[in-house]
Amino acid sequence: MATLTIRKLDEKTKARLRIQAAHHGRSMEEEAREILRSCLAVSRSSKGNLAETIQRRFAAFGGVKLELPLRTCGSRRDV
Repeated sequence: MATLTIRKLDEKTKARLRIQAAHHGRSMEEEAREILRSCLAVSRSSKGNLAETIQRRFAAFGGVKLELPLRTCGSRRDV
């Protein structure tokens, strides 16, 4: 197994890690390992259409229905 040293970790982050570890009944070291494992295990298959990705992300909030304005080109109206 490899060893990883994290330098310049601010005190607020360290305190939050300590509290979260205690909440889960783990050491800070085990909590950090679990955070890394879970973050790296997430599939990055979100390549594709940005609009669809945004729609999926905010679908739980119900979305917004917008009325599209008419476009004009000079004196002619495109419908």
